[in-house]
Amino acid sequence: MSGGIGATACDISLPKEEEIDYKEEEDKPAKTFNKSTPQNKVGFLSFTQLNSLAVVIILSASGMVSPEDFAFVFFSLFYMYFISKVAFPTLNPSKDPQVFNSQSKLLQLYALTGATIGLFTPIAYILEGVFEGDKEGIKAATPHVFLLASQVFMEGVATSQKFSAPIRALVPAFYNARRIFTIVDWVRSEVYKMNQEHSGSAWRVTVGRALAVTNMAFWSFNLFGFMLPLYIPKVLKAYYTQNNDKEQ
Repeated sequence: MSGGIGATACDISLPKEEEIDYKEEEDKPAKTFNKSTPQNKVGFLSFTQLNSLAVVIILSASGMVSPEDFAFVFFSLFYMYFISKVAFPTLNPSKDPQVFNSQSKLLQLYALTGATIGLFTPIAYILEGVFEGDKEGIKAATPHVFLLASQVFMEGVATSQKFSAPIRALVPAFYNARRIFTIVDWVRSEVYKMNQEHSGSAWRVTVGRALAVTNMAFWSFNLFGFMLPLYIPKVLKAYYTQNNDKEQ
C-alpha cells in the first residue's frame, strides 16, 4: 500500500568509471530482467495486489459489505478509465513525472505505518472477533478494511496499466476520502457498544476504540495533511510541466 506515494525517481549521480557498467546493464535484453521478477508478479498484478484482492473477496463473501461500498469500488474503476481519457491521458510513460524518492526511509516507514494501522491490525482485530463473538466490532471494522484492500488493488491496476501520475494519485485520494466516513461509523460503534449484546470483552472494547481512533487520526492526516496540500499539487505541477514541454 502506497497511501498515495507512488514509485519515484532516485537522483543519484554515478562515478564515471561506474557509468559504463550501469549503461551496459540497462542495455541488456528484457528477458534477462524478466527472469528476476516472476516471484514478484503474477500476470500484471503483484502479490500485494493479489493478497488485497483475496481480502476483498473474503470480506465480500462474509455479507458484511454494504451495497454502497460495492458500488463505490465499481464506480472508481470506471471513473478511473473515464477521467484518464478526458482529463489526464498518459503523456509519455518512460518520462512519467515522479515527485518523491521511493528510496526515502521516511516515506517507506510512513507507508508501512499506514499498512499496519489500516490493514494488518484491523484484519487481526476482525479475526480475533470471530473467536470472541464480537459481531458489532467485526461489522463496524469491515467496511474500512474492505475499502482499503480495494484501494491497494486499484493502485496496482493504475500502475500496471500505466495510467498517468494524476490518476495514480487520484485513486488513494478518493478512497481515503470515502474511508473517512466508514471510520467515523466505526468509532461511533465502538464508543456505544459496551452494553450491547455480542460486543466482546471489556479489553476488546478498549482495543477496538483505540484502533478506530488511531485510524481516524492517521487517515485524516494522510488526506488533509499530506495528499491534498502536498502530494496531489506536486503531481499535477509535474504533469502539466511535462504536458507543456510536449506541446512546445
